[in-house]
Amino acid sequence: MRNSSSVLRSGLTVAVAALPLALAAVPAVAGPGISVSTTGSTVSVTTSSCTQINGSWGTASLLTSSQGSFAQGRQVTLSGTSTSQSAAWSSVSPGTYTVIVICSDGTTAGTQSVVVSTAPSPSPSRSVSPSASPSRGVMGGVGGSTTDYGTVTLVAGGTLVGAGLLGTAWYLRRRNKPYRL
Repeated sequence: MRNSSSVLRSGLTVAVAALPLALAAVPAVAGPGISVSTTGSTVSVTTSSCTQINGSWGTASLLTSSQGSFAQGRQVTLSGTSTSQSAAWSSVSPGTYTVIVICSDGTTAGTQSVVVSTAPSPSPSRSVSPSASPSRGVMGGVGGSTTDYGTVTLVAGGTLVGAGLLGTAWYLRRRNKPYRL
């Protein structure tokens, strides 16, 4: 005859053990959902985080170091498709700027700093020869992953790992006492 209290206890143990793993799987701060680049005096931003609501994808703002809020910056409406939205600012003076993208549903797609430097003027005495360069270069800061897994995926994975650890511990404990069923 089985004792149902041990089954109940082991079920509660699994639930309690999985809770910290599930909470730890939720990222505290999401990585940047925007990509900012500069070409000369033009700053451009690209994202895929926004959804179209009432014909609008959202708005991007370019802030100087002295500006503190989204409304104070140079604002541009995002344009694009469901897979990629973008905005650009031209004639940007050299300096350090912050780009903020707010989607049409009010969520922030990301914030990123960018430095606009003066473009060196080509000297007439030197000839410039074209050289092959990588199309995207090294994606520094991405951490080796370009996929942003959602919270549900991370929680499900953490729960499976926790259940596997608990199952292994239970099996080894039962194996240690061969006289019990």
